[in-house]
Amino acid sequence: MAPLRILCVHGYRQNGNSFREKTGALRKLLKKHVELVYLSAPLSVRQASNTEAPGSGNVAGSEPAGEDDPRGWWFSDTEARSFSAQQWCEKSLGLDESVTVVREAVKAAGPFDGILGFSQGAAFVAMLCSLQEKQLEPDFSFRFAVLVAGFRSACKEHEVFYDAPLQIPSLHVFGLEDRVIPDHMSRELLPSFLEPAVLTHPGGHFIPAQAAHRQTYQDFLKRFQS
Repeated sequence: MAPLRILCVHGYRQNGNSFREKTGALRKLLKKHVELVYLSAPLSVRQASNTEAPGSGNVAGSEPAGEDDPRGWWFSDTEARSFSAQQWCEKSLGLDESVTVVREAVKAAGPFDGILGFSQGAAFVAMLCSLQEKQLEPDFSFRFAVLVAGFRSACKEHEVFYDAPLQIPSLHVFGLEDRVIPDHMSRELLPSFLEPAVLTHPGGHFIPAQAAHRQTYQDFLKRFQS
């Protein structure tokens, strides 16, 4: 049985290489069933100083600092070129470039059975699924989505992505003690998907990959294995 190929979309202030390192436990957990392929966002994130709240990781909606070559999928503050999941904005910056990066990755390394996103990457995955279902990206053919610590974008111009429930099968994973993306933000994304599967864990802002979680992942993924 050929493994499922999944495109992996990292969180804000991460990149493809750092996300690969952080998901080592997940790759080990699912190694017989999936092949995870990683890409990096096109937007370079300015390194925050120790005095800046967005870099501290203590503010809800912001990611911890400390990654080499931090990247992002869009900025909610277009002037500061920064992002917070809870920052309302009229318009964002960089989303078109990020969609282009995914499109090129699909053309070069696809096709992919599914797509997995973490944090800002999970919010971005929801947008990509919307573009696919509206047939605005003919190269996209994802059969399922896994969204870890996902949320609805607070940017007004992104409301178009949530105007109808998405039919793509989805698994939503979030931690009950997540202080970066509180679990209520992940729950607010659920109505944007038709019959979403949910996996909650008692921890914080990470992708759970313990033996106790294996069955949930496998039950969801086996629907797409032939």
